[in-house]
Amino acid sequence: QIFDSNRYVLLAMLKECNCISIDLGIAEDTREALVQQISQGLDDADVLVTSGGVSMGEMDLLKPVLEKDFGAIIHFGRVFMKPGKPTTFASLTRNGKKKFVFALPGNPVSATVTFQLFVLPALKKLAGWMKTDPTVISAKVPFPIQLDNRPEYYRVKLVWNNSEHIAIAESTGIQRSSRLLSMRSANALLLLPPRDETKPVINSGEIVSAMLISGSL
Repeated sequence: QIFDSNRYVLLAMLKECNCISIDLGIAEDTREALVQQISQGLDDADVLVTSGGVSMGEMDLLKPVLEKDFGAIIHFGRVFMKPGKPTTFASLTRNGKKKFVFALPGNPVSATVTFQLFVLPALKKLAGWMKTDPTVISAKVPFPIQLDNRPEYYRVKLVWNNSEHIAIAESTGIQRSSRLLSMRSANALLLLPPRDETKPVINSGEIVSAMLISGSL
């Protein structure tokens, strides 16, 4: 059984950044259903945000539908990152107007993280915000972290340490992209570099960069 968590999380984050959103519901995994609901979204909105249907499975139809049925330009369809590798960004012209499509992965954490990294800054830019980049600060990691071969956005809760005058990162637990619980108390993402021969692990006590994320679940 698959629970529809992404819709509510994405709608909540859109509301938090004062964006007017339209809930198009769930589209069936058929070309016809996707074309119908994408058409509605593009007619009613400036930016279309979807989750799921962008990986390599037989029923992941979103990218070919965008290209073949809507003449969209896929600017990128894979990102060297964890979580969020299948993230896709496209643009197209609809009724003479430029439209943008952010097709996020279906895993709940991947959708949430990539919204923070890609969608939120773009929406701020389109809305005319002066500052669109996320806030990044230094944080101390009091536990070792094995690095991945991709840059990783590790979910943590930052707590200020008055004696050390620095934020301390507390892990939110298992970091699987399907485990939405890892986002529940998170207020930041550690920006971890990819693993290499000289640096396979973040050692306990190291200082790393942490990106603050809007709100918490």
